[in-house]
Amino acid sequence: MSETIRVFIADDHTIVRSGIQALLETIDDLEVIGEAGDGRQAVAAVLALRPDVVLMDLEMPVMDGIEAIEAIIGRWPEARILVLTSFATDDRVFPAVKAGALGYLLKDSGPDALVQAIRQVQRGESSLHPRIARKLMLELSRPASKPPPNDPLTPRELEVLQLVAHGLGNQEIADRLVISEATVRSHVSSILNKLHLASRTQAALYALREGYVSLDD
Repeated sequence: MSETIRVFIADDHTIVRSGIQALLETIDDLEVIGEAGDGRQAVAAVLALRPDVVLMDLEMPVMDGIEAIEAIIGRWPEARILVLTSFATDDRVFPAVKAGALGYLLKDSGPDALVQAIRQVQRGESSLHPRIARKLMLELSRPASKPPPNDPLTPRELEVLQLVAHGLGNQEIADRLVISEATVRSHVSSILNKLHLASRTQAALYALREGYVSLDD
């Protein structure tokens, strides 16, 4: 039997939280362990409960979702956050990804898409709604805003970065390179630190922008 994925729901609409919980309760390997109706409550509860995946709305009172993501990642960098929102505008998408969200799903997605996204994010993989993925791909055509890192990536880190860009999770990368998952986590952390990035999604975009991988690979 697969390990249960512990999910936290942050959304200011009670009916949305109830609907998501009702859906996830029908899935054997998913369990809702908490919920919050505003960003500040979400930050406190997530840091206390340490769920496997956080479903984060962006429009919430007291503290919005992007601020909440920044606050959570600032205290718990390993948090795996999946944005679930109605908004697909650039002023929401890019700040959420920059803040450290691993996934971005729109509320018009189907139940199967939500379940799949939760599982992908739990594995440490990026999960993007097709409309969001297209926006991020377009962003690649813009000039890089940061200079090259002073501390270049090692050959092994470049290998890991390429595999991250192909959507592989830590265990899959470990299996491919015949190293431990802990070593992969260490490499990913080093890559993000050297490149001044907040998430694997940003690392994948960096790899595409700099030509380390291509969409045709």
